[in-house]
This record gives sequence, structure tokens and C-alpha cells, in this order.
Amino acid sequence: MNKNTLKTSLRTLIVLLTLALVAQGVAAEETTDSGATDGMTGDVGVGLALGLAAIGAGFSQAAIGSAAVGMLAEDGSKFGVALIFTALPESIVILGALPLFLGN
Repeated sequence: MNKNTLKTSLRTLIVLLTLALVAQGVAAEETTDSGATDGMTGDVGVGLALGLAAIGAGFSQAAIGSAAVGMLAEDGSKFGVALIFTALPESIVILGALPLFLGN
């Protein structure tokens, strides 16, 4: 597979996943008795916060993971440090999930 094709495929996948997250938040919107929606922008914001935090964590874990594997290949005694640095970006996703619990 060509390097440019891979980059284009990855970008397309990211755009489609972001659109799916937004569409899912809009589709799950509750309606009132009059048919109007409550807090549509809040739900879209929560979806974007969680989705973009997950994408950012994925990009950072890719770079950190490859560096950690290289470090372990040279010195296997640094497994604990490699594990901590690899798991550290997951806190970004946890912070991105906070609006889910803080909303309504």
C-alpha cells in the first residue's frame, strides 16, 4: 500500500468517525412534549469532546508506544517506565469523558 493512500485513508476514517459521533449525539437527542429538542448543542459538544480526546490520545499513544518498544529493545529493565508513559495519554480520554457525567 502506498504511503499517500494510507494517509488519505486514515484522514477519511477520522472524518467519518467524527461525523458518526456527532450524528449519534443528535440522534439520541430527547424531545419535549412540544417536539423541540433540549440542549442539542450540549450533546454535540459532549460527543465532540469525547471523540476528539480519543483521537488525540490515539495519536499520542502511537508515538509513545513506538518509542517505548524501542526503549525496551535496548534495555528490558525499563518496562515499568514504558508502561507508565504508554498509559499516560488515557487520562486525556478520561478528562474528555467528564462532560458526560457533568451534564444534566
